[in-house]
Amino acid sequence: MCDIIRLSAIIRQVDVVGGNNSMNSLEQQLRIVKRGVAEILPEALLVEKLQRSIATGSPLRVKLGLDPTAPDIHLGHTVVLRKLRQLQDLGHHIILLIGDFTARIGDPTGKSETRKQLTEEDILRNARTYEEQIFKVLDRSKTEVVFNSSWLAPLTFTDVIKLAAQYTVARMLEREDFSKRFKEGRPISVHEFFYPLMQGYDSVALRADIEFGGTDQKFNLLMGRHLQEQAGQEPQVAIMMPILEGLDGVQKMSKSLGNYIGINEEPGEIYGKSMSIADEMMVRYFELVSDVTLEELAEIREGLAGGTLHPRNVKMKLAHTLVRLYHGQAAADQAQEQFIKVFQQRDLPDDLPEVTFENTGEPVWLPKLLSQAGVADSNSEAKRSIQQGAVRIDGQKITDADAQITLADGMVVQVGKRRFARIVLR
Repeated sequence: MCDIIRLSAIIRQVDVVGGNNSMNSLEQQLRIVKRGVAEILPEALLVEKLQRSIATGSPLRVKLGLDPTAPDIHLGHTVVLRKLRQLQDLGHHIILLIGDFTARIGDPTGKSETRKQLTEEDILRNARTYEEQIFKVLDRSKTEVVFNSSWLAPLTFTDVIKLAAQYTVARMLEREDFSKRFKEGRPISVHEFFYPLMQGYDSVALRADIEFGGTDQKFNLLMGRHLQEQAGQEPQVAIMMPILEGLDGVQKMSKSLGNYIGINEEPGEIYGKSMSIADEMMVRYFELVSDVTLEELAEIREGLAGGTLHPRNVKMKLAHTLVRLYHGQAAADQAQEQFIKVFQQRDLPDDLPEVTFENTGEPVWLPKLLSQAGVADSNSEAKRSIQQGAVRIDGQKITDADAQITLADGMVVQVGKRRFARIVLR
């Protein structure tokens, strides 16, 4: 209640001091910043910081820390990157922190056991790939990129002890993952306790005004506030973004679960995967991982709810938008045309890949044919696809996993909606 009263007082003060234009500017920024956000702690301080930024013309220092623990970025990662781009477009200073030092420990958040530590070579290789992909969302010329090894590596053991003295083991064990592992008797290595301390120290080193993270990063973000206060700094505002569900609409988007859309995937693959998103998830995807305006988002939400927009057409707009963001307008147009041709008009794609086989005259076991043609990753995956009714030979569905296929020149094999190959005999 106190925060609400304080928030109202601040907004009234801005109106008195800066007039309606400042008031509108503050309200506009708040609308954009709060779009799709899960939680802001504390919101009243965010308003104060924005008020000060508007009054002085000084941009806020907005931090996002990323540990390069894997080489590829998918749409789930872009939820927070899109939010940073929105603040970047508002004129705020974006600091992209590559956690090359913290990655050596690995974030224990949500883990049931100690994470394997990466080598320095793995970290640097992943960091380079991260940078390349991240700037498909952020404006490279307006982004400061820093590596936390530049201030964490020089710390002496005395410095580390002083840092560790600013937090208790009891408070550390309040973390759900640590608490669960402790109660279950699973090992917790001492070095894992240093991860949130180091992430918090990053905020001290950067004098961050705002730090972004997923909802699973709440403990780490609040650690930054605590350590900044201990260092005599104004604490940062912690803004948590929701975790994006994958194509199944249930579990967190993850490459290991196969329910992801990678931003480096081919345009046709991004488009096709986007068309498999559940209807009830479309608005959420538009809100979190697209660049549609708040006004467009409201129109889409109202149109779907009122029945004035057909879900298929909205989903095609989403698929086109996602391809455009990462491959450009021309590629998006082509992917859409190809999709309409193949799946609405039941035609074959123009760029049908060709696979050459020896013309032995002997029939080929269907799973082996599919894997050798490159439309299945293995014989076992091919068998599953056949049993699921996802395999066609020259348009004819085949459901017998033991089928023996006599090859013909020009034969087209298909798995699912997006994997085709034309057989060429020699």
